[in-house]
Amino acid sequence: MKVGIIGAGAWGTALACGIARIGHDVVLWAFDLALAQDMQRDRTNDSLPDVIIPENVFITNDMETACKTDIWIIAVPSEFFSETLQKSREFYKNQPVISAAKGINPDGMLMSDIIQKSLNGAVGVISGPGFARELALGKLTGSVIAGVDTVVDAAREIFADLVLEDTEDITGVQLCGAGKNIVAILMGYLDGQGAGENERALKLCQTWAEITDLGIALGADKDTFSGLAGMGDLFLSAGSRTSRNYEAGLDLAAMRKPTGTTEGIISLRGLLKLAEKTGVFMPNVNFLASLTGV
Repeated sequence: MKVGIIGAGAWGTALACGIARIGHDVVLWAFDLALAQDMQRDRTNDSLPDVIIPENVFITNDMETACKTDIWIIAVPSEFFSETLQKSREFYKNQPVISAAKGINPDGMLMSDIIQKSLNGAVGVISGPGFARELALGKLTGSVIAGVDTVVDAAREIFADLVLEDTEDITGVQLCGAGKNIVAILMGYLDGQGAGENERALKLCQTWAEITDLGIALGADKDTFSGLAGMGDLFLSAGSRTSRNYEAGLDLAAMRKPTGTTEGIISLRGLLKLAEKTGVFMPNVNFLASLTGV
């Protein structure tokens, strides 16, 4: 199967490495022409300096080339998701489309809703506990694919190197991915403020309960939040300095502006819009929003 991955950041590159490693050809699209040329020539990504990109990954800045593939994976940050899909729309030929972004649009739209609105095709979401470097290096990684049967079947073929669980709960899986980023920021902030372990545990549980309540209000399955896409990803991100979101929390505690793309901060506004829409009370999420100026 030929796989198109739209987004050549650390996560998109890691997915490309894993898929190529088991024999599939991959076309990896990068927004920046110079970056695409450098990656194609040097077989590296500065975000993953010790990872060699397999030869059956072709890196390009040409959207049409990336879209002439059997399945699409969208791996751009949520703030650029809609814009990127608009660029790819004219090349869409009813392929399955999988979102690999862990975020929520500022208007409160989930990534699956944006795909459905833009392309109106078979949609899936992949999420779970995985740091890009470990996945790229082939270390054992588990994940969850949410979607209809055609998407799940295709995902099992291209993600054969993952321990892959499947579910129909697209909403729950996406809220878990976005929500754990927000909790990770809060954990980093508390650690940076010198909070005790007791307070840390309290706030983690309270905030995750808020995320879970929101998911249930939106029709998600409560069990999703205690599974691999929920607690699994939360466990990975909430205390690790490998997590950009945890690092962003440390920055906030030190009154520094977080650098780079921090999905948790980007998702806060959209999450609060969903909370307002459903009437779910989220005091810890609101506190974090006040810290970031959202």
